[in-house]
Amino acid sequence: MNMPLHKNNLIDQGFYHFINEEVLPLHDLNADKFWQDLQQLVADLAPINRQLLVTRQSLQAQIDEWHLCHPEQPIDQPSYQEFLREIGYLISEGEDFAITTEHVDEEIATLAGPQLVVPLKNARFALNAANARWGSLYDALYGTDAVAPKLAEGADAADQAAREQMVIQQAKAFLDETFPLDSGSHQDVTSYVVYYHHLLAFFADGSKAGLQQPCQLVAVNGQRSAPESILLKNNGLHVEIQLDPNGKNGAQDKANVNDILLESALSTIMDCEDSIAAVDAEDKVEVYRNWLGLMQGDLQTSFEKDGKTHTRRLNKDRLFTDLDGQEYRLHGRSLLLVRNVGHLMESDLMQDAQGRFAPEGIIDAAITALIAALDLKKDTGIRNSRTGSIYIVKPKMHGPEEVAFSCQLFSRVEQMLGLASNTLKIGIMDEERRTTLNLKECIRAAKDRVVFINTGFLDRTGDEIHTGMQAGAFLPKDQIKNQPWIQAYENRNVDIGLQCGLQGKAQIGKGMWAMPDEMAAMMKAKKAHPKAGANTAWVPSPTAATLHALHYHQVDVFAEQERIKQRPKAKLDNLLTLPLIPENLTLSERVIQKEIDNNVQGLLGYVVRWVEEGVGCSKVPDINHVGLMEDRATLRISSQHIANWLHHSICSAALVESTLERMAKVVDEQNRYLKGYRPLLQAGQKSQAFKAAHDLIFKGVGQPNGYTEPLLHAHRVIVKQAQQF
Repeated sequence: MNMPLHKNNLIDQGFYHFINEEVLPLHDLNADKFWQDLQQLVADLAPINRQLLVTRQSLQAQIDEWHLCHPEQPIDQPSYQEFLREIGYLISEGEDFAITTEHVDEEIATLAGPQLVVPLKNARFALNAANARWGSLYDALYGTDAVAPKLAEGADAADQAAREQMVIQQAKAFLDETFPLDSGSHQDVTSYVVYYHHLLAFFADGSKAGLQQPCQLVAVNGQRSAPESILLKNNGLHVEIQLDPNGKNGAQDKANVNDILLESALSTIMDCEDSIAAVDAEDKVEVYRNWLGLMQGDLQTSFEKDGKTHTRRLNKDRLFTDLDGQEYRLHGRSLLLVRNVGHLMESDLMQDAQGRFAPEGIIDAAITALIAALDLKKDTGIRNSRTGSIYIVKPKMHGPEEVAFSCQLFSRVEQMLGLASNTLKIGIMDEERRTTLNLKECIRAAKDRVVFINTGFLDRTGDEIHTGMQAGAFLPKDQIKNQPWIQAYENRNVDIGLQCGLQGKAQIGKGMWAMPDEMAAMMKAKKAHPKAGANTAWVPSPTAATLHALHYHQVDVFAEQERIKQRPKAKLDNLLTLPLIPENLTLSERVIQKEIDNNVQGLLGYVVRWVEEGVGCSKVPDINHVGLMEDRATLRISSQHIANWLHHSICSAALVESTLERMAKVVDEQNRYLKGYRPLLQAGQKSQAFKAAHDLIFKGVGQPNGYTEPLLHAHRVIVKQAQQF
């Protein structure tokens, strides 16, 4: 983009003025020194950053050559692993150790619950997620298919009333399961009273009961003889029974229960990476400005709904009275982490002395930390961390060397901003093959500041395909999920996290549920995450967070972790078994076409919004019209999978070309009612988004580690330039 720069021609003008006028006045930092320090940071660390990328390319080239020289299937594991060790791709594990991270907020260290990931570029989404710490169980059950199929639009009053009763019964069944009375059921309670340190439930016949575990009652609001709300606690999570005889539900309920609120999204990752489309300085400043609003506590946004203007702000803390009459304060918002970009991309926010754009990840670390440091100055009002920490999730790192570089970067930023050592905590995303294989040593490299590891099937599979591109053709995507390597990957992540002492100090996370409208299916499937020892897992919406929170009441994650510590660690051989199509298996033309259809349709549906509208995360209808939450991770696996099949002649270029044009029509039809939608195909012309999708497939083999950012950014910039005229 042709944008005016600061007087030294090294700093984008808009970025420069944003920091100088909106951020630095809130600090005690000298502006000239800040910019000098930032430019020095880039000068010192950019060469290391770039060398790490050269190492990635060198390792990939050596792996490609090895597979070309060893085409036999199945791969001989001893010789393969020996080769990976020789080139430094697989390194030996050192002695056992435990992380020493300190000053970690309880939402990360000692509590288990859902986690949201939200595009920071969208202020409304960011506020929704930040406020998702508390959610209505009644609303979550009523508005989804979790309790029964959703009502059709325009359902009559009788059907609505029947559904309301079904929801209330389900919610009170949760109370019976989680906070059982010593006799009777919450379904039959006619009133609740708090008597000293006890909750008393009264029934129609005059009898009463208390909680089987009286200690589950922790606080109350209002008069104890007629409380406005009752606060209970299980597995570290709070549940509030709201009582209101005049409320919509309370007026009809025999105990005047108006709603049941659940502590839901304990933490939220504000994302600067895969879920946003930020291709230039203008976009990045918008992202940073939203982060500033969140850290200052004054972010707000207005929107129209049902003919009315609504303004959304951050929720305040929630106040109760404990059983000894003292204030019982609860955090009103999710604990916010921020996900920076990885090491790959460079940004026009700044240039170095040689005129090269600076690594975006270096700038992200400095600016998100600069802004988050404002939160650490507070001791009242809307605060994020109460322990003095800043949480930065770092994605797409390849092995311990790159984790160590991120820690070096964080240390330099701390020095630059005058922060105590290890104020910046790091979340290690276990989504690249080289990190998975060397996870213990990755954690060791960050042992003083690590607060998070997780797994993510999509990016991890994308890297698996790209790394093994020359090894052979990969199975269809649904079959890849069922191969031994994926279970080894999921289990080994937890095994190593526990072995390295993350329990009670850090999060061990699992990936996203991608179907926000399929909550019944989520409730069946996602209980497996806490059972697997994960003390957090990603969900696609605040409503999903409230429903997933039920699983953390049903499962004591930390007890599960103790059990898991006793099992044998997942085998490296399984982890290194590539999910290739066996030599004796020939896929039918129907299977091949179905797989290409599915990949291409999803790819086009996501890319058209990214390139044409700058939307980095959205609910995209799949080929069966089921809405899926898509981001760049889904794009990476789809594009790499087709590129792999093309490379190994499972499908032809002509078949892919024809499928692109056919599926473009499907996607255009699916989006025809979207305001401002620009079709992929119009009057015989192919849009920039169509060209981007084509490049992602046909240039996929040559993309660095199969990443989609370079091509997406290039095509989005063309669209933005055209929109300026």
